[in-house]
Amino acid sequence: MYQVTFSDQSMSELNKLDKLSQLEIIESFGALTSEQLEGGLPEIGKIHRGSKVYYRLRTGDYRIYFELLEDTQTLHAHYILHQHTLADFVFRFKLPFKEETMFEQEDNFWRYLESLKK
Repeated sequence: MYQVTFSDQSMSELNKLDKLSQLEIIESFGALTSEQLEGGLPEIGKIHRGSKVYYRLRTGDYRIYFELLEDTQTLHAHYILHQHTLADFVFRFKLPFKEETMFEQEDNFWRYLESLKK
């Protein structure tokens, strides 16, 4: 069994959710075993960004991007993102993450996209 830690972003996202959703995410993430990570489950994927390997756990409407820290036997959640969001897409396809997520949070960005429809 692994120790589980959360980044500031992932804790912030967890705190925005209702208690039941928080428990579902923590339960599915905290119960992962080394066999599940190695053997692969349909809910778990691997993403290589630079020299790091991130795992992506799909749980409900959320995606948890985490890293396995072998030396401390820790699963460190870097990001918790809602499925089908620009931030989730950007991370999976190795685009610059910080800049893109700022756009997603800006109302002006969404207004600009809406104006393109007209």
